[in-house]
Amino acid sequence: MNEKIGYYAFMIGVVLALIVGIFADMLGTMGIDVSLLPLVLVVLGLIVGILNIGDKEINNFLIAVIAIAVVGSADLSTIPMFGIYLQSIVSYLAIFVAPAALVVALKAIYNLGSTPRTM
Repeated sequence: MNEKIGYYAFMIGVVLALIVGIFADMLGTMGIDVSLLPLVLVVLGLIVGILNIGDKEINNFLIAVIAIAVVGSADLSTIPMFGIYLQSIVSYLAIFVAPAALVVALKAIYNLGSTPRTM
């Protein structure tokens, strides 16, 4: 059951980030308030971090989050025609994965600190 909740949380988070990233301006002009979307993405990200990422996936997940953060720091909006949409999508994806990364990083720190070292 937890796998399904985590899977759905991941899929909903990614789809929301993509849709709102592409249509944010249009949704605003239509009078649709997207101000709570970051909170929804944070909650979904926490669920994903808690339920989806196991010990075997920690390193790969954190590397992927770093890649998203690096891409997000680039000024993608300077790309003609669709750069502003890319920038918005990556920003919403970063909001989604940041809380998951925090949970996973805390898991990694716990795993490192709780394993006795042999010399």
